[in-house]
Amino acid sequence: MGIIVWCVLFAIVIFFAFAATRMAAQNKEDSLHDTGLAIIEFGRAFPNEAIRQLQATENGQAIFVRLHDNKAGLMRNMTRHFSCHLIEPGRVRAVSTETGRGLTIEFLDAPSHNGRFEFASPKEASEVALWLLGNYIAEPDRDLPSDSISATNKQ
Repeated sequence: MGIIVWCVLFAIVIFFAFAATRMAAQNKEDSLHDTGLAIIEFGRAFPNEAIRQLQATENGQAIFVRLHDNKAGLMRNMTRHFSCHLIEPGRVRAVSTETGRGLTIEFLDAPSHNGRFEFASPKEASEVALWLLGNYIAEPDRDLPSDSISATNKQ
């Protein structure tokens, strides 16, 4: 009788171990490589924003979104759900990584999204950096001294 109980307990443990590894493997496979999913989810979060272009990271865990009015957005896989973030002008800092294929980005309004984002090529990383650059210098002539503004108007 004792052997049967131990066999049943052993079978239950094996079943739970198998189920746990399958769930972990499914979480690893979940990514944003499907741009159609990204368009749908970002459109749900921000229905009034028109998407112009998408750029996925190399691992598919994040997609940067260029919007119609030169704003930018981010859609990120947060393990159990997808998080969408509209990047406000002047509220992001970006630095190139050592590889040249990535960006280390700090979101001032959403620190939970801060991180290092690697892309498939340096061209893709620079394109996203330009989107972000266009996003945080959106206020024209903000840092120009008054004499340089008048000098540009005279030309």
